Amino acid sequence: MNGGTVRIGCGAGFAADRVEPAVDLVERGALDTLVLECLGERTVALAALRRLADPGGGYDPMLAKRMRALLGPLRRTGTRLVTNAGAAHPQAAARMVAALAAEAGEPLAVAAVTGDDVLDRIDPDAPAWEDGRPLAEHGELVSANAYIGVDALLPALETGAPVVIAGRAADPSLFLAPLVHALGWDTADWDRMAAGTLVGHLLECAGQVTGGYFADPGVKPVPGLARLGYPLAEVGADGGAVVTKPDGTGGRVDRMTVVEQLTYEVTDPGAYLTPDVTLDITGVGVEGLGGDRVRVGGARGRARPAELKVSVGYRAGFRGEGEISYAGRGALDRARLAAEVVRERVAGAVPRLRVDVVGVDAVHGSALSEGAPYECRLRVAGLAPDRATADIVAEEVSALYTSGPAGGGGLRAGTTEVVGVLSTTVPRERVETRVAVYGGGERR
Repeated sequence: MNGGTVRIGCGAGFAADRVEPAVDLVERGALDTLVLECLGERTVALAALRRLADPGGGYDPMLAKRMRALLGPLRRTGTRLVTNAGAAHPQAAARMVAALAAEAGEPLAVAAVTGDDVLDRIDPDAPAWEDGRPLAEHGELVSANAYIGVDALLPALETGAPVVIAGRAADPSLFLAPLVHALGWDTADWDRMAAGTLVGHLLECAGQVTGGYFADPGVKPVPGLARLGYPLAEVGADGGAVVTKPDGTGGRVDRMTVVEQLTYEVTDPGAYLTPDVTLDITGVGVEGLGGDRVRVGGARGRARPAELKVSVGYRAGFRGEGEISYAGRGALDRARLAAEVVRERVAGAVPRLRVDVVGVDAVHGSALSEGAPYECRLRVAGLAPDRATADIVAEEVSALYTSGPAGGGGLRAGTTEVVGVLSTTVPRERVETRVAVYGGGERR
């Protein structure tokens, strides 16, 4: 902390995010805490499948790469790292990070937060939010992870471990917990919880608030997008905050980028539910200060929900797909003929089939397409209960090379297992979280 202000930054907004901006934040951002937010609903379900295949796996596959780049800067600056990159196996992730530090000759303690895995605690007959059908009717359940919050993360921060790794911690909670810990906030002070959650919500997607996913040439220009800087916030004891980014980096932080991120994924601005608070953003003020600095404040909070959201993963079958391109005069007609050939060949064999001409009708259907493109790409995908049936789609698209219309090329085909994702809730009291510390001495 500097004069009662906490500096917290976001170095990853999803599992495949860039590594370099996080290193820059640590080296030049004078941060107290760096957060890596690496989980989505499907991400944790896929991680659970990896853990089933490899009991020592299940965490973010990019975590080792991130930590090799960050361990030195974190130690030199004294910056603490908090992340949910533990995915389906925070303990294994913590052991791996501790081992990397030891190999580098600079052992450090790594705290793992567990307990979000509630597969054995949910009701398989509970209705899924998405369609009201019982969860178990959708397929074999392979994961169920509750969105844990500040009450689960604070004990890990209190160990003093410089690295804290969780599983399905809610995105804004990763930021709120270090703020509560550093500023001594009461977790029942709903307005303070709302203020910190607002900061977390603005930072959690990393480069989105600094111009990524915002840029639209000629409408919303963003300078230096290839050198996009990632965000940090200066947060005061009252919860007021200034969002900014490191000097000299690409991107922009202004009222437009902040407001766009403020409303991102918020269905009810008066009641945005998190594990820590019910957030009301309807009175939030956003003031551009110039120089890539924006002041935010005015969030209001009410009591946290009695139940926690749970993301449930299930085996949804196998997807066979193939893509092939056509170019030149009559490209669209040839692509559509190829589609007819595949449809006829797989008719009745693949239960669910989708055929799109990318660039023509793949997103909005054929109603908005105008004219005939010079080049286009056919994509065919089918979902089937078993791999052998799904393989038929890939095989038939591949066969178009010589048994389809003229000029097909750029083939890509294959079959992958599909993990479906559903949502439900679990009573808060049924979720029991724990903290284990690895490295820096004996486990405790």
